[in-house]
Amino acid sequence: MTIIRSIIQDMRSRSERVVQDRAVEAVSDGLSQSCWANMPQELLREVLVRIEASENAWPPRKSVTACAGVCRSWREITREIVKAPEVSGKLTFPISVKQPGPRDSLLQCFIKRNRSTQTYFLFLSLTNALTDDGKFLLAARKWRRPTCTGYIISLDADDMSKGSGTYIGKLRSNFLGTKFTIFDGQPPHAGAKIMKSRSTRLVNSKQVSPRVPAGNYPVAHISYELNVLGSRGPRRMQCSMDAIPASAIEPGGVAPTQTEFSVSNIDFFPSLPFFRSKSSRVENFLSGPLASQKDGVLVLRNKSPRWHEQLQCWCLNFHGRVTVASVKNFQLVASPENGPVGPQHEKIILQFGKVGKDLFTMDYRYPLSAFQAFAICLSSFDTKIACE
Repeated sequence: MTIIRSIIQDMRSRSERVVQDRAVEAVSDGLSQSCWANMPQELLREVLVRIEASENAWPPRKSVTACAGVCRSWREITREIVKAPEVSGKLTFPISVKQPGPRDSLLQCFIKRNRSTQTYFLFLSLTNALTDDGKFLLAARKWRRPTCTGYIISLDADDMSKGSGTYIGKLRSNFLGTKFTIFDGQPPHAGAKIMKSRSTRLVNSKQVSPRVPAGNYPVAHISYELNVLGSRGPRRMQCSMDAIPASAIEPGGVAPTQTEFSVSNIDFFPSLPFFRSKSSRVENFLSGPLASQKDGVLVLRNKSPRWHEQLQCWCLNFHGRVTVASVKNFQLVASPENGPVGPQHEKIILQFGKVGKDLFTMDYRYPLSAFQAFAICLSSFDTKIACE
């Protein structure tokens, strides 16, 4: 292990030098000539397997990402060894936030809200405590227009604009704030249709760069039921996941999985060579195309709470992950659309709840990704007078 750790230290120092060099091609050529690229494949694989197994949680997990940044041979083997969140239950590379979560358990995260700047930050929980610092995953900034509101979602906490290469998607509401659409910045599956928009559209007075084609692929629609009679109770919501087939929740079901970022995003990560790919074809970063329309799309609904007579309030069992009563709290399960109810329809796919003034927990599982779950939770922050 001493040898392995010395290798890791050397790789980290190389990564720091790479960050300072903005010439991407020069860096790529330099890394391909790295002394570590000449290691025997069997020995290299054994070293990387041991590193991946020993550094299984953040922050030590950054050693695995450092391995992927050494050279092409290291990157390819690392990507083979590191399993997707669906299997491993771990978020390793930035692309992991666009991939479905684990099948067997909820992945625990939390959201911090900054009221003054109207920004929201998603973190991966590092411990079971509700007060840990967490591993940063995504950030969102709220914007307003006369006819709607929305959120720009980014991989960078300091650059939340649609013109940035770290932009990965957005959430947009209707006038009443009762219906929301989630847009992905790149195709969620082969054959996905982009929503037409002007490339020069302004977002908070910042013009979108013409060389960064920020896509608008609708992947989900969220609707909150109007409370016309003013009856007491929590909000009722429904999510139509247009990019996920209903069969994904069945045993052996498959959801589309993005395996790498598109070329427009790659250009903004010169210090992270494991993003780079020779081809920019859609098929290269997509797997598991959406099922035929006859299978239908996955529909999620909020789990109905029960009325607690002693507490005189509506209750849901969050298993200790939510500590403050709020109309924003919810649990989503699969809705049995025109089909028999099975055990898969009782399983919590996403739960969101309040634990502090500006702190909320977000736990999700397959077939949702962290990006999709975060966008759904963001829709709950808007005030919805007509729904309460």
